[in-house]
Amino acid sequence: MPVDDAFARRDMAILYDSFNAHGADRDFYLDLAADPSRILDIGCGTGLLTLALAARGHDVTGVDPAAGMLSVARDKDEAGLVRWIKAGADQLELPERFDLAIMTAHVFQVFLDDRETSAALTNIHRHMVSGGRLVFESRNPDARAYDGWTQERTLQTTEVPGIGPVEVFYQVRQRDGEHINVDAVFTLLETGERRISESTLRFAPKDKIVALVEEAGFRIESVFGDWDRSSFGPASPEIIVISAA
Repeated sequence: MPVDDAFARRDMAILYDSFNAHGADRDFYLDLAADPSRILDIGCGTGLLTLALAARGHDVTGVDPAAGMLSVARDKDEAGLVRWIKAGADQLELPERFDLAIMTAHVFQVFLDDRETSAALTNIHRHMVSGGRLVFESRNPDARAYDGWTQERTLQTTEVPGIGPVEVFYQVRQRDGEHINVDAVFTLLETGERRISESTLRFAPKDKIVALVEEAGFRIESVFGDWDRSSFGPASPEIIVISAA
């Protein structure tokens, strides 16, 4: 599975935190483990949530296939609270078993077909204790979030530490069934340098997601439609899955 430049390249990964802040999803994931737990953060990125979980006393392992994102995460982890591992969800090979595994920031959508998804979910299941939970979210395809991914609707500018003002916008290049091809276009305003990352995301429907999770050996506990734990419905923005091994 290829890794997008926005994540693989450090010169792009360093921009991530300035444009991506957790909202209600942060509290949702932080509240999943009340007692100190062994947590596997798959697709941990720059460690925004990984480090917050570790600061609460959890034993956290952050896993990501993107070297650039992990480099940024390790730089932030001055106290060495987290074990960082470069690997895909299907490649992970650890002796430990975990109480909770999470995939945040719509990481689930980078698995582009049933084979990739099944390989990842099956390997995650192998790393769970009996009853351990896997929790993740995917955008509801019926809500068509990608209709808003245009330059006009997504354009924003912010000051990036050590770089200066940076502008970003997102634009859809193509839609093919469940798959959306989208560009993230960054412009460093002081120099005019443009950095573009191409991504492909899968918008799988709820029934397909549930079937793949169950086929991997998990038992569905809940499927929510938003971070307030409201029930999933056709207009829900998210498909939030809580399952148990």
